[in-house]
Amino acid sequence: MKAKRALYLGYYLKQLDKKKFSLFLNYTSKLTGQSKATILSDLLKCVFNYNISILEYFQFRFYDLSKQERRSWAGTGYMYEYQLKMNPPDKRHILEDKTLFYKHYRDFFVHTAADIEALESQPAIAETILSNPSGKLVLKSADGNCGKEVEIKRCDDFSPGSLISFMKDSGYQVVEEFVEQHAELNRLSPSAVNTIRIFTELNAKNEVNILGCRLRISVNSSVDNMAAGNLAAPIDEKSGQLSGPAVYSDITKEEQIYHPITKVKITGFQIPFWEETIKMVKKAAKLHPQNRSIGWDVVITPKGPGLIEGNHDWCKLLWQLPVKKGMKSLLNEF
Repeated sequence: MKAKRALYLGYYLKQLDKKKFSLFLNYTSKLTGQSKATILSDLLKCVFNYNISILEYFQFRFYDLSKQERRSWAGTGYMYEYQLKMNPPDKRHILEDKTLFYKHYRDFFVHTAADIEALESQPAIAETILSNPSGKLVLKSADGNCGKEVEIKRCDDFSPGSLISFMKDSGYQVVEEFVEQHAELNRLSPSAVNTIRIFTELNAKNEVNILGCRLRISVNSSVDNMAAGNLAAPIDEKSGQLSGPAVYSDITKEEQIYHPITKVKITGFQIPFWEETIKMVKKAAKLHPQNRSIGWDVVITPKGPGLIEGNHDWCKLLWQLPVKKGMKSLLNEF
């Protein structure tokens, strides 16, 4: 186990955002009154003892937690091993490849999407996408994650032929019509489409367990993910209301009861079409039971909910930070 976690440490060091690390270390030292050397010593022990990454030591507030509290958090190493078991590498391609995902889950989409093959064989699809009401389209690479390799363009800039050429030249495999979100979510934050993440797990009887629901909230940003500096808030599974303030993954920023730009109250905000959303996700979770633990991204439109994508390596920060507690115990039974 020590050898494996030493390898993980090497990976964390290679991927480390040094600017963010320095910010968090300085902030924590001032907050706790501990020297940086003391914090770093504790951090390294926690990476090995609790299977977390370097930045998660700060994001999980380990510097302020007891040993028992630390054990409750699911970090990067733990989640990597867990998701390998729940979503085997030879089965997760349906979720990894966006061209496969929209083909297998198209019945859950409320917007039109297509890959290059579909655009070439069915020209009417390109016309549909280019004439969508938003006037915009979204271009994606097949394997992009966390908002990477995504570009938004104006429909007027393309014809069906030039769209295909642009996708081939730019390395995009999927194009979608830009989704217009429900007016209520637009009132909360109009700078981006604010998506819901619902975490599902299939139990031994292939019944769907919901591990949590979160709303990602953009803050003057064209994307909504936490990694880009945005907020996330917990959603009550039964009511569809935001059950607490929204948080950042940046530990130097305070939680928000009101949206910092629109001033709309976050706590108590009602997600439209909530019953339909839960029903849709539970149905989708059973479609390919070889992948047992999925983080679903859902958009709420004026017509109802629709899937954007499913993630086999769903984010442990988005899952745990908004509820301010470690959630590993929910996974242990599986």
